[in-house]
Amino acid sequence: MNKATIEKKINKVLNRISEAALNYDRDPNTIKLMAVSKTKPPEDIIFAYESGARDFGENYLQEAQHKITTLSDLPITWHFIGPIQSNKTRPIAEVFDWVHSVDRLKIAQRLSDQRPLELGPLQVCLQVNVSNEASKSGATLEEAETLAVAIDALPNIVLRGLMAIPEPSDEFKAQRTAFLKVRNLFEQIQHRIPHMDTLSMGMSQDLEAAIAEGATIVRIGTDIFGTRDRGVQASNV
Repeated sequence: MNKATIEKKINKVLNRISEAALNYDRDPNTIKLMAVSKTKPPEDIIFAYESGARDFGENYLQEAQHKITTLSDLPITWHFIGPIQSNKTRPIAEVFDWVHSVDRLKIAQRLSDQRPLELGPLQVCLQVNVSNEASKSGATLEEAETLAVAIDALPNIVLRGLMAIPEPSDEFKAQRTAFLKVRNLFEQIQHRIPHMDTLSMGMSQDLEAAIAEGATIVRIGTDIFGTRDRGVQASNV
């Protein structure tokens, strides 16, 4: 994809964010765009960066490591948003700025233990399985608060908030209902962890509903970079 196309798509997404924010009495400046660049080449990331994107999300560690090394001269904030295997926590802790897909205490402990001190604390979100889908990772709504408190006590990481990927729906009301559950949980946990400030939710098809319910980071892949490469499983975009 060429730069002009990516720039046009990013501007369109930014306009959607601003319009949704204004429609729901939100400040557009409090909502960050994460460009989900999984399966896309470094050249596309450069075009997106030159078009104003600064935060990029990746699902696949080996692919992401190559991109992070290749683009090390750009001051990009890298977000890991894919499922995490225990044997992959060290390289994730070593190269990413944020991890949105922490779904159990063991993973958080390993990220904390393996985060290089010179990099400063790793910013993390607790992934919540709001729709109780067997195919998705994440803490249940019932266990999330206890898990969040345990994660927040760990050194070398900072629990910034919650991440969720609700079951897909084409109905705006259903989208909002799912995101509202995450927002209510977030506000409940905030009473015990006041520094939490992040709701990572909303993708290409439902960002308006997510913004209506308080999203502070929206994760947009398809509407910036187009469909992902054939054969790669879709998630977290």
